[in-house]
Amino acid sequence: MAILNRILIVAFGLAFAGPAFAETGDGQPAPWQMGFQKANTPIMEQITSFHTYVTIIITLIALFVLGLMVYVMVRFNEKRNPEPTRTTHNTPLEIAWTVVPILILVAIAIPSFRLLFAQYDFPKADLTITATGNQWYWSYEYPDQGIKFDSIIVQDADLKPGQPRLLTVDHEVVVPVGKNVIVGLKSNDVIHDWAMPSFGVKLDAVPGRLQLTWFRAEREGIYYGQCSELCGRNHAFMPIAVRVVSEQEFNDWVAKTKSPSASREETNKVAAARD
Repeated sequence: MAILNRILIVAFGLAFAGPAFAETGDGQPAPWQMGFQKANTPIMEQITSFHTYVTIIITLIALFVLGLMVYVMVRFNEKRNPEPTRTTHNTPLEIAWTVVPILILVAIAIPSFRLLFAQYDFPKADLTITATGNQWYWSYEYPDQGIKFDSIIVQDADLKPGQPRLLTVDHEVVVPVGKNVIVGLKSNDVIHDWAMPSFGVKLDAVPGRLQLTWFRAEREGIYYGQCSELCGRNHAFMPIAVRVVSEQEFNDWVAKTKSPSASREETNKVAAARD
């Protein structure tokens, strides 16, 4: 009985309190966090809402089935029914257990298709970025701004106070808040995956193929992700960091990054990442 109580507590916690737990993790995971990270894009908000909606449905189904099984065991056991019924068909019941699951699936499918459409209905781009997966770091290009750089994990010994371990990089992706960002994904070697939980983005970077995704960050801050496709021995050391700033700060960053002295140390860092 104690195990059943724990299962019910966890189920209701995920169904009704998941988003509240996620409040503790804005841009990165938090200790004992249950549920998703706090959404920072309209797509992630829809994903969180859909997840909660479906979790409520499956929890109610599980409780209904559990209650039905308990009722059958109590009501139709051998002691209470020494003479078992010979009933073999019940037309209304058979219609109900066919129609009801169909209606449940339709109720899940409609918001699911809306979410898929929103994910792949690309808006007009305010900013375009190309992310290229390498073993084991990411390379980024802003084609319209003429900016290129590599983003490599910061080693534990070089971390500054407040920087999260295994998530901090030497060069962050910088984007303006409230702007539609189109991200093109590709790979130079094996399959990687560009995953940003707070943005609701997770897409493979495949060699020989350019794949597209998009996001629109609604709040400023630093948001972290990781490569989510096994890509070799240093797969766990391939983080993603996106800094969301105001439009003026973004323009200042572009001007600073395009300066001739901005990227002279990249060769040694790339070599270290490969080692």
